[in-house]
Amino acid sequence: MRTRSLIPLQAAPVLVAACLVTTSLDAQQASLSYMLGKDTVAVEQFTRTATSLVGEMVQRTGAAVVRFQYDVRLGADGRPVAATMRRLAADGTVPPNAPTETRIAVSRDSVVRTVVWNDSTQRRAFAARGAMINFPTFVYGPTELLAGLRRRGVVVDSLVAVGLAGSPGFTGLSPDGALSARLRGGAYAMLLTFDAADRLLSVDGSGTTNKVLASRGAGGLDLAALARTMTPTGVLSQRDVARGAFGAGGIVLVDYGRPHVRERSVWGGTLVPTDSVWRAGANDATHLFTTRTLTFGGAGDATVTVEPGMYTLWVMHTAGGPRLIINRQTGQWGTVYDASRDVGRVAMQLSPAPSWVEELTFTVRSLAGNRGTLELAWGPSVASVPFTVTAGR
Repeated sequence: MRTRSLIPLQAAPVLVAACLVTTSLDAQQASLSYMLGKDTVAVEQFTRTATSLVGEMVQRTGAAVVRFQYDVRLGADGRPVAATMRRLAADGTVPPNAPTETRIAVSRDSVVRTVVWNDSTQRRAFAARGAMINFPTFVYGPTELLAGLRRRGVVVDSLVAVGLAGSPGFTGLSPDGALSARLRGGAYAMLLTFDAADRLLSVDGSGTTNKVLASRGAGGLDLAALARTMTPTGVLSQRDVARGAFGAGGIVLVDYGRPHVRERSVWGGTLVPTDSVWRAGANDATHLFTTRTLTFGGAGDATVTVEPGMYTLWVMHTAGGPRLIINRQTGQWGTVYDASRDVGRVAMQLSPAPSWVEELTFTVRSLAGNRGTLELAWGPSVASVPFTVTAGR
């Protein structure tokens, strides 16, 4: 049985209708609903004029529902000259021990960030020519400013940018087709598409670890009302350990995150793209621990042998089927992969699962004769590879 939506699909039209308000919409007013499969994880709404970009985003995090408001004032060249940004709780109040707002002032050759607290103000100035502003994940409306600069002939692949904290970084767009581009400098290299008027039409995270998709919609949403209907997501990908026993002291463990399918394509699709290295789980890298020497691979196939110790596991799905990658690097996040540290790669067998597997599941199966199988089940299929066990020295 497939898991229940974070926001039930059948309730979505009612939810959106309830949040519509009567207002005179600017021609550049828009909204973006960020979807993880069928689940809404964030909604952004913004209005762009020749002199300003004003917007708000409401997001469901693991522990809370949060809101982010931004008001950017633009110069005659379309660049920001000032901005005010606020992080709020779902009810619109300032969270405890948080600043009331952050202000950024941009001049020709410098940028000043002012963080305002209830009892104090902190100010930092940076030397930066033609600076832009970095925004949190799920705030992509301001990328229209980058698209506008690009149309005017400005090179926008790596502009200096200042965000809510820290030292200056950068932001930019790298071409990916006539009217699309990859975001640079943000947490995720989202694929963005624009129309000829520099309006943001879609956001596609399928090529990143943030798998959200969003398309431009009408404005006029009451985000305060929407925030009241949202609930925290909780932990989207629970951590688990698969364990197999192989005689006295013979232990094989796989520690991994368990993402859900959420009505997305799996093998060769959105979740496990063809010909790219996938972390075989979620969040932290998937780790293998063994107290025995293991030799992966079946009869007639190339094999990979690992000595007792700890490794990370990765998967590359190819036209010929998935391949298991065993790597010596450990302790890293699941997007940090160094091919130079591979122990080896071995073919896996892809077969239909007995029933639909919504939440990714590893199994370490112990068989007779010092044999075992490592199985990875997700969606409609199971990828498996046999191994033999040799007692450690």
